[in-house]
Amino acid sequence: MARFNYCNPVHPNDFADPFVWAADGGYFAIGTGRGEASGAAAGQGVFPLLTSSDLVHWQASGRALTRPDPALGDTFWAPEVVAADGRWYLYYSVGFADRRHQLRVAVAPAPQGPYIDTAQLTDPEQVAFAIDPHPFRDEDGRWFLFHARDFLDTTHGTRAGTALVVQPLATMTQLAPGPVHTVARARLDWQRFAAGRAMYGATYDWHTLEGPCVVRAHGLYWCLYSGGNWQNDSYGVDFVSATQVLGAWVDEGDDAGPRVLRTVPDRVIGPGHCSVVASLGEPGRRFIVYHAWDADGQARRMCIDPLQLDAGGPGCGGPSWTPQVM
Repeated sequence: MARFNYCNPVHPNDFADPFVWAADGGYFAIGTGRGEASGAAAGQGVFPLLTSSDLVHWQASGRALTRPDPALGDTFWAPEVVAADGRWYLYYSVGFADRRHQLRVAVAPAPQGPYIDTAQLTDPEQVAFAIDPHPFRDEDGRWFLFHARDFLDTTHGTRAGTALVVQPLATMTQLAPGPVHTVARARLDWQRFAAGRAMYGATYDWHTLEGPCVVRAHGLYWCLYSGGNWQNDSYGVDFVSATQVLGAWVDEGDDAGPRVLRTVPDRVIGPGHCSVVASLGEPGRRFIVYHAWDADGQARRMCIDPLQLDAGGPGCGGPSWTPQVM
């Protein structure tokens, strides 16, 4: 693979929660555009779609999801796409503002879509706020769905807020019955979203863990996640690990802050909500893709750095803002 220089961000437009995958000899990226985040998604299409041959030079390729029933909501967040059984599945959340978000799945015959909404995965009458679905296929072929949902209890040193869970998938469009397994709960100061936040009829010191992304290496499962407040420089990426998909998950993070990505003052603000993609040209090489705020705080733009995975966990030496060698 020919080497060349690049510099973050790799896409100039607002493109939050970037999810990148390889298909058809190239790369696709899907994300939360400005309209999806604000309730003003353009026309009948939802989620901007990009294509690339090298992970750096991206071209717009329309919108992926045919807009579903407006009664479901007007904000759409954090899409992810996987292939199974000859079809492509787009997992996403939809709701109103920052409440009553449910997880849903849409299906298409090709990676570029169009994806048609097909099934509800969580019911907001039972789970008031479910976001950031991450489908994960284990080595034995079984599928699982990681996502974030709200917790109000503060037992065993944990804190109220949004945190991470995992459930098996019975099919690609249906969660398996049975218990929901906790992956990580907030317990550290840097994970605070806001103090004195009014939620569910009460006031909480609210914390946030979101954006799960799972990779397997060195006999362990590593769940990268984003924590803090996505609107400011507290936001960053950390991880937990486990020997099995359903846990028990081990959290060795501390209040020194996120270990994978964190703000670099005056350079990179609020890096987070990552995905991981394998290089098509160099087997074994992986990249972490994430968003970070521009200097004016007006757009979250897509960035990329090489991902290292050793026995101590994931790292990337980033976030970077100077010229890098791809």
